[in-house]
Amino acid sequence: METEASARSVSVEILIDFDENGVLDYSRADELESRERAEVREYVQNILRRRSYLDFLIDQFSNVKIDEMKSSLKNILRLGVYDMVFMDSTPDYAAINESVEIAKYSLGSRTGDLTNAILRNLQRDIENLPKPAFEDRTKLVATTFSHPEWLVERWTKRFGEREAFQLMQANNRRPVYYVRANNLRTKTENFKLRMTKNDIQFEESDWLPGYFRVESVAPFIQKGWLAKGFCQVQDIAAGFAPFLLDPQPGETVYDLCAAPGTKSVLMSDLMNGEGEILAVDISSERLEKLAESALSYRAENIRVRRADVTKLTLDEADAVLLDAPCTGTGVLSKRADLRWRRDEESLKNSVELQAKLLDSAAKMVKKGGRLVYSTCSLEEEENMEQVMNFLDRHENYELETVEGYVPEEVMVDGAFGYQTFPHRHDCDGHFGVRLKRTA
Repeated sequence: METEASARSVSVEILIDFDENGVLDYSRADELESRERAEVREYVQNILRRRSYLDFLIDQFSNVKIDEMKSSLKNILRLGVYDMVFMDSTPDYAAINESVEIAKYSLGSRTGDLTNAILRNLQRDIENLPKPAFEDRTKLVATTFSHPEWLVERWTKRFGEREAFQLMQANNRRPVYYVRANNLRTKTENFKLRMTKNDIQFEESDWLPGYFRVESVAPFIQKGWLAKGFCQVQDIAAGFAPFLLDPQPGETVYDLCAAPGTKSVLMSDLMNGEGEILAVDISSERLEKLAESALSYRAENIRVRRADVTKLTLDEADAVLLDAPCTGTGVLSKRADLRWRRDEESLKNSVELQAKLLDSAAKMVKKGGRLVYSTCSLEEEENMEQVMNFLDRHENYELETVEGYVPEEVMVDGAFGYQTFPHRHDCDGHFGVRLKRTA
């Protein structure tokens, strides 16, 4: 139990830090073995995916309301309840004992006794757990599916209640993973043989070449294939924007807001490493990692530059990709923390920043060149509404069709854009358009 206990205690520390400081820092797990680090990520993301429902259950079996608890006790209990309710592989007695030990060690014996009492109460009714039954429909749905109320209201109004439920259920499932063969280091057919020889189950996508759906990325990490640059982890929907930009060998391409750089590497692959890609980001730390990745993937035509895109002046390029910062509501399965970080004010701030970024990017494209704008958001204000407002400000740009670049199933707005949804397409939610500078 030592390995599991250490993974659990570190998970609690990370969750406390997230509650108190809004920071999700996995570096606390760096001293653990690789399997334990993976367990920590699983615990943290799964608890965040179900946080509202876990809190509801704690409230049902505790004499102390969860709103009155310190974040340390909340997260110890969330961990224990999650283990008991969702982890079939963990016996109840182990989940209870280890949560109690963490509580005693960090908060004292009295808190350990309280933790024990609450979890024992839940254990007695484990076969007949209460269900949320609030009169407020929004609160009921938000608690049941562990999404913030503002997002429940938005999605219910936009999609209708039934489809909103399907979307939230998709966000709470274990994420779908894709790996992409990097042809700068290997060939797709050779990579398929490599996976087959190592008994890795995969499903080749017919949406984009070189993409494979896999159950886990752990084997690729363990075998060192990511470090060696043979493949990269990238959701297939994230690949649409570079394919839509269609960078050609010998061209000059800008990747704005580029970190962590998976799209830059893909574009280098599409260009056969010929031409020039300038990857721009405001974070020097993330750019260092991007530069290291470029070396690993043999993407030697990538240069990096630290800059604020809204204040940047560059010579005009053949093609510009702006994968803009956004609310990330399309990736809540992989980034469960985002649902608790975002609110209506952050949506408004994202929209304002995206408009500034688009205005700057528009100046960097040569006449006849192309600009691809993409997000990992589902919100219309960040997507097509943002694009239409851009076109109102820039008469020298026009929308181009996405037909021939992305699958027909994801085309929207008369094939002048694409939008994926987790519950419809079994991948992350991404949006993108292709714009041509006409004058």
